[in-house]
Amino acid sequence: FRRPGGEEPNLAPGLLGFLAERYGPADAGRWLAWAVAAAVPSPAGCRVPLPADPETWEAGVALGRELMDVQLRGALTGARPRLPGGRRPYVRAAFPPRPEVLAYDSEGEALSVGGGLVSPVPEAAWEYRVGGVRVLEQWFARRTAAAEPGSLEAIGPAAWPQEWTSELLDLVTTLALLGAREPDRAPFTAAGGPGRAELRAAGV
Repeated sequence: FRRPGGEEPNLAPGLLGFLAERYGPADAGRWLAWAVAAAVPSPAGCRVPLPADPETWEAGVALGRELMDVQLRGALTGARPRLPGGRRPYVRAAFPPRPEVLAYDSEGEALSVGGGLVSPVPEAAWEYRVGGVRVLEQWFARRTAAAEPGSLEAIGPAAWPQEWTSELLDLVTTLALLGAREPDRAPFTAAGGPGRAELRAAGV
């Protein structure tokens, strides 16, 4: 949304009307849920294909809401996301003050953080990528990269803080749940509905 109060959807004029005419109920929240389920990378940054029928739209919106709830750590449902079977990642060996290397053992489902150990870490969490980059590796690199002396980045913790460990455990759970649902997104990422020409012809 845009403007104070967040009441004006930040969408192309005519889009919601077009969606409602083809698929039934459509508002900015349902569009966002569909986009979360269907978006795929493209040279321009992101492409969101449209579905061929109302049933696919409804299924995609439902999946998108589930994925959004995982990303928002249960803010939509009020239930914090958990791994199936009651599994939870734990710190099995303490992290050193300044870990330098992140490594993954797929057999043991263990993440080594400079010799410290977190498990279980499902392979789906380790392999989850955005823009072709593993999210866990990027997360670790941004917290351990050497900062230029005298820069704002150099004003940071002298040692690995407990907050980062808690953040990492949450991130592992989130990425594992998102990664496990990637196959469910496949039918929506190539939805086969109207394209750019049809949208333009409808005045969107």
